[in-house]
Amino acid sequence: MKKNWQHALAVAEQELNSAPDDSSGWLHRAYALRRVDGGSLALAWAALLPAAEKFPAEPVIAYNLSCYACQLQQLDLARRWLHRAVAAGRKETIKKMALADADLQPLWPEIENL
Repeated sequence: MKKNWQHALAVAEQELNSAPDDSSGWLHRAYALRRVDGGSLALAWAALLPAAEKFPAEPVIAYNLSCYACQLQQLDLARRWLHRAVAAGRKETIKKMALADADLQPLWPEIENL
């Protein structure tokens, strides 16, 4: 089944515009921007970064920024965002997610020791 990322992006934009104080729209938009035709990790990163300031206690935002940074070969930055996700969320939950996420594979040996 082919996913319609353009439609997903449009829905996420509507979600963000109607509820800018809900982190879901920010996350969904970044997720779609990574996958839409013409999208990229860099676009997803740029779209989600402002949300980290707006929602500092939301671990999924920091976690996704860690994934994007890791895939952009910015491993030190990925580490910082992952530690921020752990600080904001439940360490064991974040660790389990991270060890199952191929985006973070370059950091798996370090994540094992969290």
